[in-house]
Amino acid sequence: MTPPVICIDGPSGSGKGTLCQMLALKLGWHLLDSGALYRLVGMAADKHQVDFTDEQAVAALAADLDVAFLPGQAGEPSRVMLEGVDVSGELRTETTGLLASKVAVLPAVRQALLQRQRDFVQAPGLVADGRDMGTVVFPDSPLKVFLTASAEERARRRYKQLKDKGDSVNLATLLKEIQDRDRRDSEREHSPLKPADDAVLIDSSSLGVEQVFERVLTEVSARFSAS
Repeated sequence: MTPPVICIDGPSGSGKGTLCQMLALKLGWHLLDSGALYRLVGMAADKHQVDFTDEQAVAALAADLDVAFLPGQAGEPSRVMLEGVDVSGELRTETTGLLASKVAVLPAVRQALLQRQRDFVQAPGLVADGRDMGTVVFPDSPLKVFLTASAEERARRRYKQLKDKGDSVNLATLLKEIQDRDRRDSEREHSPLKPADDAVLIDSSSLGVEQVFERVLTEVSARFSAS
């Protein structure tokens, strides 16, 4: 039988990453951060000096991407390994974001990554973090969660995160960026951000991380009690 997949979809800042890491650790399952894949393809193409205008070459790189997502222990961020090297810090830089934007517009790369994401399914199971995990990548998943929060709350969380790092940020600017991104994600032609028809909807605006985690664990127990 195919190992089970738990899909956690939702907008940026809703708490998906933290929730997925907690679930993967609790269950002992594998982890997929789908949002990081385009950044990783961009990094790999840059490292191997692949021409970004050569769509098929970049797609071939994406199809065989050597990547692993390792959940950290409680309170620690997950680690991302590219070709055996920890690239967790480099992954979130502005430079890597620009590389990601170059490869994300290539249809052949999007198709290659669709299959690459499905290849992450291994025993005993997979926790998949993204925006279209339940609607496009794993539509047969027995548990799909759509985790959201108000744009205002997500902006506040991001503001605190950046301030704690010592960055100079403006809350109103962050809010507008989040609202604009939400609009783009929900209105895009391919894989728009939306909950699957059978997804469990959770609004985390007024919930703590542990409350969300316990709610999802209840859903996990209901569906996987036999295992």
